Amino acid sequence: MKITVVGLGYIGLPTAILFAKYGNAVTGVDLSPVMTENLNAGRIHIEETGLTEDLQDALALGNFRASTTPVSADAYIIAVPTPNKDDLYKSCDTAYIESALMSILPHLKKNDTIIVESTIAPRTMSDVVQPLIENEGFRVGENIYLAHCPERVLPGNIMHELVHNPRIIGGITEKCTEKAAAVYGAFVEGEIIKAQAGEAELSKLMENTYRDVNIALANELAKISNHLGIDALRVIEMANKHPRVNLHQPGPGVGGHCLAVDPYFVIAAAPEQSPLMQTAREVNNSMPAHVVSQVEALMAEQDGNRVTLFGLTYKGNIDDIRESPAMEIKEMLIESGFDVKVFDPHVASEILTGEESCEDSSLIVVLSDHSEFRDIPTSYTDKMRESILFDTKNTVQTVGAGVTYYNYGNLHQANAKQTVSI
Repeated sequence: MKITVVGLGYIGLPTAILFAKYGNAVTGVDLSPVMTENLNAGRIHIEETGLTEDLQDALALGNFRASTTPVSADAYIIAVPTPNKDDLYKSCDTAYIESALMSILPHLKKNDTIIVESTIAPRTMSDVVQPLIENEGFRVGENIYLAHCPERVLPGNIMHELVHNPRIIGGITEKCTEKAAAVYGAFVEGEIIKAQAGEAELSKLMENTYRDVNIALANELAKISNHLGIDALRVIEMANKHPRVNLHQPGPGVGGHCLAVDPYFVIAAAPEQSPLMQTAREVNNSMPAHVVSQVEALMAEQDGNRVTLFGLTYKGNIDDIRESPAMEIKEMLIESGFDVKVFDPHVASEILTGEESCEDSSLIVVLSDHSEFRDIPTSYTDKMRESILFDTKNTVQTVGAGVTYYNYGNLHQANAKQTVSI
């Protein structure tokens, strides 16, 4: 089968490489000539376990090539970004999807299959994508087959989960669903869930909205517990002993191109019916400012004004800084007059070592749960002006003697000037 994948980002590239690995002739399309040149040379631009090796295998087999323009295929997969619009409810911007679709329309022929993997607002397939195709004289469900097949993978484990996770196939018609299911049958070993397009669209959005709402509850609990002088993390641990309770963990905010974006697509589609989702977004969006206010309190009596941030990514052990609350916290601290240093071993633009970033600093703020941050060496903290650490991700397991350690469980003790250790 010949497959053209448009968009070679965090989802499109792994998807394209997997199709190639399983014996299909794949052309991956991206607008960046530098990126496509690097891919054809076996070099990738994102951090993902196993991806480089699989790309090199696909190149060796002759099953993958990257290009800046689409080519004719049997199936077309669109995996381009869908950012928020700058409007009242931050609705879904389909401009990239429309552009990708227009680029493949000249290559379409009867009986081809078009699959949109990009996360989209409800009714995008029927109201936006289908009309663009039928304007070219095709009939969706009769001589062109159209489906929405959202990804549901964990960064850092994408190559495994694309194969083994259940896959939702949402066709415009039943025949569209069957055709798209046959495409993914090339490598998906997980359950194939056949659905209507609108069901698939809303299902993906609700998976991420559920988590966003749960995290908002945990973040609100952290604020409440800090105000009342109660250990929020202990409260969550005990509450989760209940067999039907699963509170998430509080943090510095919500980031990434899913949880921080997708709920708005639902909110924009039904604003009067979504007050809970809107409140959850407000709570999670408030967390960077909350973290900054806690940093200001911890630094109020320090002689220096240097703060060290550990991590800029929105989650641990990846290089993705999209919508990361850590980036917002960094900018807010700089605007507040702090001398900010950053240590992130997963972000190429950050070149300081742990020792260099901590030198003459009065406070470390952990914002990403990288495995490198579980044990903080004394070579870092010995260089500090004051040895204080605020762990917003509850990821640190050991620190050196004499380090004052705070997380959302004991942050309230900072007001009492109590030194605690782990």
